[in-house]
Amino acid sequence: MRVKEPLRVAVVFGPGRSIRPVWFDWHSRKHSILETTYSWTDLKGAAKRLHFSVRDEGGLYQLTYDTVDQSWELSGLEGE
Repeated sequence: MRVKEPLRVAVVFGPGRSIRPVWFDWHSRKHSILETTYSWTDLKGAAKRLHFSVRDEGGLYQLTYDTVDQSWELSGLEGE
């Protein structure tokens, strides 16, 4: 299901400019990320966006990070 909601996301920055989301807050509930199943990048105009397909105990979610305005968005979900 397509969604477009702003999120608060906690990330770990690693070597080589890597970013790993560890949890996100959605509908007043903290979702601990068990696994990142896939990640990719794209461009929206001049903005580079980082996409993460992540899994918690209840479902699969797509998180998107906009590197220009430094915002996170829930852009899709399965389960829940």
